[in-house]
Amino acid sequence: MERTRHFTATVYLVADGATALHDHPGLGLRLPPGGHLERGELPHEAALREAREETGLEPTLLTDHADVSSSTARAVPRPRHLMLADVNVCDGEVGHQHVDHVYYATVDGRRIDPAPGEPGPEAWTWYDPAALREADVDADVRELGLEAIAVAAD
Repeated sequence: MERTRHFTATVYLVADGATALHDHPGLGLRLPPGGHLERGELPHEAALREAREETGLEPTLLTDHADVSSSTARAVPRPRHLMLADVNVCDGEVGHQHVDHVYYATVDGRRIDPAPGEPGPEAWTWYDPAALREADVDADVRELGLEAIAVAAD
């Protein structure tokens, strides 16, 4: 089986000590906002776009890189993590994977107002650390969500 890989970006949004997860309609998982990079788009741009489309919130990335630049080059916000996610597994063979650039961001409030065509606000839940530890989510989602909340608190 031929394996394909797509570049994706995810952003854990944090407001008032909690992070937002939604029921992903295609994967059957609770996930933060994210999706595929569009042509010509940098990973951090995709993360911000996906967050805006899926939640209607305006995120501010939490970056930890030096702002190095010159007349011909500039620093690009680096992800907090790079994850390789198996998306399609058939008979034990991985057919499709996502190379996911994971970012953390803060938002000013928790009012979800998605763009038309996106799952509605009822698909979203805000998880504080205690709720996230008890939630039925994948281990990586729990760990990254807890880390995002801690980074936002610093």
